[in-house]
Amino acid sequence: MTTTRKLRLGPLPRTETVKLTFTCPANLKADLERYAALHAETYGEPMDAVTLIPHMLEAFMARDRGFRRVSNSSITKT
Repeated sequence: MTTTRKLRLGPLPRTETVKLTFTCPANLKADLERYAALHAETYGEPMDAVTLIPHMLEAFMARDRGFRRVSNSSITKT
């Protein structure tokens, strides 16, 4: 069932990956699993939270003005 719903995190690109393990609260895990189910329903592809997490973090960091400011200033200094 495809709807016209739009999620902040769109379809995922194919990228090279590195394994990273982290611990999170149970309620965050449940939210991530619900988001993954909604993403799968919206875009018609099976999806799990583990696949979404790196893309969510990347989107978060890209929108963080303070992080971008520091990152951009350190690039110009090198």
